[in-house]
Amino acid sequence: MVEGLMVKISDDQARCEFIAGILKALGHPLRFRIVAMLCDEERHVGAIAAAVNAPQAAVSSQLAILRTHGLVKSERVQGKAVYHIAEPRLHQLVECMEGCRHR
Repeated sequence: MVEGLMVKISDDQARCEFIAGILKALGHPLRFRIVAMLCDEERHVGAIAAAVNAPQAAVSSQLAILRTHGLVKSERVQGKAVYHIAEPRLHQLVECMEGCRHR
């Protein structure tokens, strides 16, 4: 990429691979639900598990994948890991996906 000029995404293999990795991370229904939930408000693992009706261990595993891709972060608040969105543009992506019609 030349400074000040953006290379079209279709011409940038490395960027396409990076984005595909993000989309794979979001491609699991439970992970996408978690991200959508965290776009609304930060939550601890127990609250997420209760909201999605899934075991806490399963939610923790999914959060680890999202964390690995840099999509969510956690911080300790009163002894609990509280998760929040790390990539601000996820808000736009979730909003865009909400506009897609269910078939």
